[in-house]
Amino acid sequence: MSKPITMPILPVEAYTSQEWFDQEQRVIFGHSWQFAGLAEDLQDPGDYITVQCGHQNLIVVKGSDQHLRAFHNLCRHRGTQLLRAVGKKQQALTCPYHDWTYNLSGQLISVPQKEKEFPDLEIDKICLHKASVDVWRGMLWVHPNPDAEPITAWFDACWEHLGPHDPNRLVEYPNIYYEKTIRANWKIVAENFIDVYHLAHLHSSTLRMYDHAKAQFSFIGDHYVFWEPLTAKYRDNLGQLIPFKRIQEMTDEHLGAYASWLFPNLGLSEGESSWGTFHAIPMAPDMTKVIVRSKFEPMTNWEYTKQQWKSGMSWHGIMGNKTKYGNKPDANSEDPMDWNDLMEEDVYVCEQQQKSLNNPLFGVAATANHGESTVRNFQKIIQRWMEIPSKNT
Repeated sequence: MSKPITMPILPVEAYTSQEWFDQEQRVIFGHSWQFAGLAEDLQDPGDYITVQCGHQNLIVVKGSDQHLRAFHNLCRHRGTQLLRAVGKKQQALTCPYHDWTYNLSGQLISVPQKEKEFPDLEIDKICLHKASVDVWRGMLWVHPNPDAEPITAWFDACWEHLGPHDPNRLVEYPNIYYEKTIRANWKIVAENFIDVYHLAHLHSSTLRMYDHAKAQFSFIGDHYVFWEPLTAKYRDNLGQLIPFKRIQEMTDEHLGAYASWLFPNLGLSEGESSWGTFHAIPMAPDMTKVIVRSKFEPMTNWEYTKQQWKSGMSWHGIMGNKTKYGNKPDANSEDPMDWNDLMEEDVYVCEQQQKSLNNPLFGVAATANHGESTVRNFQKIIQRWMEIPSKNT
């Protein structure tokens, strides 16, 4: 008889230690392509966003020539951060401290009192430190290194395992935007996303439209790809049950749930009626901000309302309307398992896992040979990155 496969591969400190967290910021997040937003976030010249890549803050700006450029968010004078968060139609990038000003190409163009205070300064030789920016599948990506490997190389061979969706064609509806701070380490959030074993158990009600026993998944380099088919009942009644307008690329041969994890911290959820990003942003050893953005087929308000009404009315009669423990959904219950909310179910278990790490009796008796192999592989990837600080510092 074979021995149970145990975990964790990573020590408890990987999920609780500030020192480990800081090292991850340096060697993983400071040396990998990071999701910055959707391509349409920067539509006009002067539109910009700022992105945290480990300990380095970057600016992505659309220039007057319509080209995207990325710079380190550091004034060349004394290192003050130039910009905050998100902005629209800036004519130039001006430091709030001493008003050193750069054009949208990062070139220094103005220094107050130059002739008096900096008579020998050669303005035309000073530019913001450059970084890398690219667009891949309708998403903005940045890298602190101006000579980073191409984004296509970073995601090499992943494309064929993702959904057939064209995110550039789909539309984001602001009222679907979701943001939540989870009291758990970012790796616990990631491991939960890729844990195949829990789908049929924790989400026995909220994901009952998919056939978990037929899930297909693997790692492509450091990235995780996943697909599972619809159940027969859901597929046969899809026109009535689907919550939004069907994605036109999701023809019958493509139907199913695609859920990939693009290393280190972006999940993709691609289904029959939606396409979305699940961005897990590390905030502290025990805190992660999650931002979910979703895109859909273009719909009129009437189409949206009609499909939501049809889906809601049909679910009860065709699929049933019970929670994990067989209760009627109750949004006022103190137990998240009574809410029939997929996201809240995951948030709850992630936070409970984080709490347990402080218990001296914490341990893992065994892990599922197949369904939790994904978690073991993810931990091995983290371990490998953390063991090469000489390369990534």
